Amino acid sequence: MTRLDGLDPEATRLLVAAAQALDGGRLVQAETSLQPVLARYPDHPEVLRLLAGTFSARGAHGKAITAMRRAVAQRPGDALYHNTLGMALGASGNLDDAAEALRQACELDPGLVVAWYNRGVVLTHGVRNAEAIDALQQALRLKPEHLGARALLADLRRMQGQTAEASAEYRRILAAHPATGMAWWGLADLHIGAFDEDDVTRMRALLASNQPAPPDRVAIGFALANALEQLGRYPESFQVLSEAAALATRQRRWNATAFSALAQRIRDAFTPPPAAANRAGLGQGVIFVVGLPRSGTTLVEQILASHPAMQGTGELTDLPLVLSEESRARGKAFPDWVADARPADWARLGQRYLQRTARWQREGKGFTDKLPANWLYIGAIRAMLPAATIVVCRRDPLETCLSSFRQYLPNNEYTNNLDDLAAYWRDFDAGASHYAKLHPDKVYQHVYESLIADPQASITHLLEACGLDYDPACLAFHATNRPVRSPSAAQVRQPLRSDTARSARYGELLDPLRKALGVM
Repeated sequence: MTRLDGLDPEATRLLVAAAQALDGGRLVQAETSLQPVLARYPDHPEVLRLLAGTFSARGAHGKAITAMRRAVAQRPGDALYHNTLGMALGASGNLDDAAEALRQACELDPGLVVAWYNRGVVLTHGVRNAEAIDALQQALRLKPEHLGARALLADLRRMQGQTAEASAEYRRILAAHPATGMAWWGLADLHIGAFDEDDVTRMRALLASNQPAPPDRVAIGFALANALEQLGRYPESFQVLSEAAALATRQRRWNATAFSALAQRIRDAFTPPPAAANRAGLGQGVIFVVGLPRSGTTLVEQILASHPAMQGTGELTDLPLVLSEESRARGKAFPDWVADARPADWARLGQRYLQRTARWQREGKGFTDKLPANWLYIGAIRAMLPAATIVVCRRDPLETCLSSFRQYLPNNEYTNNLDDLAAYWRDFDAGASHYAKLHPDKVYQHVYESLIADPQASITHLLEACGLDYDPACLAFHATNRPVRSPSAAQVRQPLRSDTARSARYGELLDPLRKALGVM
């Protein structure tokens, strides 16, 4: 029996063509081949699997999950189906269910390399690093040449502060496969001045060839821009960076107008604030750290995680997932159902969040939730978890946007265009300022430049705002040994530096960004 059983020859031919097109990134062609098959066999599990693939490629993760659940229900013993479901769940941010689906895939077929690798990816995103390492090592035992598994293991070494080991692993990957973009960017993300002129020459040659696939080409472009900056060649760096960002934008665009409208609707839904959860103390010990990428969120989390009463968890997706669950249950998109929610509903959602994050509630300690984009949901946090604290991280807008622009952030498409970046910053600024005025006792705005100017005073104020006593370990945050997933992993293991500003090096090249931000 094969997965194509039950299809006539013409449908089989079209479905194979759709699968090949999807594997080759030719989405329109895949959809064209799939449509006539779908019309004739709408419930065939293999047709549903390919349909889920097209939905995922379009970013319609909910539809992909629905299609794959229908397919898995028909073929519960097929490991590949559980693998596809796991990837759709992971793409939607539902990491726990994704990890479970992938566990089932690995159990059903212990030799399915892709399932072990995908499980490692999902567990890494879920900050379950020890389990992730086990899954990736199993993938490499089955397929030692698996580039993705090797690169992700190198990333995990970087997260754990093992810089030399990570660098050596990236170099080993490049020695065998020079066009591996994730390895070039991995070196760049170590922030150790690892590049030399020979690396620049090699990356330029790769970009001038047809060898790298588009995602690799983007990553290599960002790495080359980083290398040129390290060598002090700023105009060249900015040119290469702009070309790489433009290529990334062509692959996946950001709708700044739609996002701004959503941010405004969310603010309106929580103004005035709805009656909050009717349970005193709900969320006590939880500190949300929000802001733009590269605004100092990782640094603030490292400072807080250095306190003996706290632990840092990294970028948790639980809050937006709880809100998504409620939206599905109500049949309305967020924030359209906010006006219908009552205090008991907010308490239920707060409890659901605490249930999802139970693994971080141990030894009587509080924990941080450092997902930068949660600034969008400050109103919901206040309603769900009235005892929680929100720390809003602010940094000079020009420096923040430039730093985001030069960072390879595949899941933050707005960072690839300077106008989109400026619009996103304005949305953040409006939201953060609004909520800080509405909730002055629970929304604290932490300024990066103030931390640099007077670390002890800034850290003291931060701890006070979070209800924590001062502890000298927070001032020596760089000595705290913990995994750090963000691009700032290397920086937070060093003492504070006062030379992190970059905008002056690029001069008038940044005038369009200055104009968009209104800082000229």
